[in-house]
Amino acid sequence: MISRHWTGICRRDRADAYIHHLRSETFPVLTTIAGFVRASILKRDVESGIEFQIITVWESLEAIKSFAGEDTETAVVPLVAQAMMVEFNARALHYEVVLTIP
Repeated sequence: MISRHWTGICRRDRADAYIHHLRSETFPVLTTIAGFVRASILKRDVESGIEFQIITVWESLEAIKSFAGEDTETAVVPLVAQAMMVEFNARALHYEVVLTIP
């Protein structure tokens, strides 16, 4: 399994809207992609806004290609989400999941 990590800093006044966007727009699409396992939203307060780290877990890099395209490290950030951000990573990081403990 592969864990995909992406980070962006959202404007404070748009943080709730960003979470809503993920829950109502992004995650429902992810659940339709073969090989998608799960997603998490992490957040913390930073000086310039609310930092979010979005972690998705996939069965393989091939499954991620269905979401991100051939260059799997390309961040997928729709324009509506970009408008909420102070800054965001243009690239995602991938890690092989070695162990998960329930």
